Amino acid sequence: MFLRKLTPSMSQLLAFEAAARHGNFTKAANELCLTQSAVSRHIQALEAMLRVVLFERTGRQIKLTAEGQRYAQEVGAALNRIRNASMHAYESGANANALQLAVLPIFGSKWLMPRLSRFYDRHPDLLVNIHSRIGEFDLALSGMDAYITLGDGHWPTLAKDHLVDARAVVIASPSLLKQKPIHKAADLMQHQLLHVTSHSPGWKECLLASRIDPRTVVLGAQFEYTAHLIQAVISGMGVGLVSDVFVREECQQGSLVVPDIPDFAVRNKSYYLVYAPDNGANPSLCLFRDWLLEEVS
Repeated sequence: MFLRKLTPSMSQLLAFEAAARHGNFTKAANELCLTQSAVSRHIQALEAMLRVVLFERTGRQIKLTAEGQRYAQEVGAALNRIRNASMHAYESGANANALQLAVLPIFGSKWLMPRLSRFYDRHPDLLVNIHSRIGEFDLALSGMDAYITLGDGHWPTLAKDHLVDARAVVIASPSLLKQKPIHKAADLMQHQLLHVTSHSPGWKECLLASRIDPRTVVLGAQFEYTAHLIQAVISGMGVGLVSDVFVREECQQGSLVVPDIPDFAVRNKSYYLVYAPDNGANPSLCLFRDWLLEEVS
């Protein structure tokens, strides 16, 4: 019972917080769509309940007391938390049918985004929330409905749909190749080999497959994002190893070259849409999956 007596009404708290923020009862009343006298009554009731004076009143001027200032800070922070919680709850309800999709950043920017407007043309009422993810993560614990990732297709506990084959290619700037041409795998030893930290094709496995000891080459800078590696290669920092689907435009424009290296062995992988088997009947996922498979066909 005592705690109930120390719990002001929301009307009282809103009136106090607005008056404290504006330093004026009339402005607070306008914001809350109340009369000035109603705001005054709410604050008087609040002061009576707390048995403390919150405002000093001099004519029409008001000023927070020391106790009023402390109370305003606490109440303002609490109301902000309530508003944020309400907004999150509202957005959760509004996006109940939204698809939560994790995707490797380079695939999202280079392949998915240029096509996604076609999906919205067909399904304007369905939202696809895109979340960038790099490396391995637990789909069951991530809150994601599905994940577009690179691999060999071996995920025994997950359902999967093949999307795009990714052929690993060596890329370099034209100016760098003029200085140090690459005609065979051994020529790579003259260059800085730039690499990424994600699932992208790796130098080590390709060099081993090409019968080159990885310890004899110079590994250059490491990048978290493939897009950054591509830009570094264009600038002449070194050579890179990427999936061919992401550098077609740069090769057509001439800012990148894919040297022909007959004895360089690559381990190709593919992009897949993966999801939990029991999520396969998710209506939003079904519509997105059908559209994806149509796009890649």
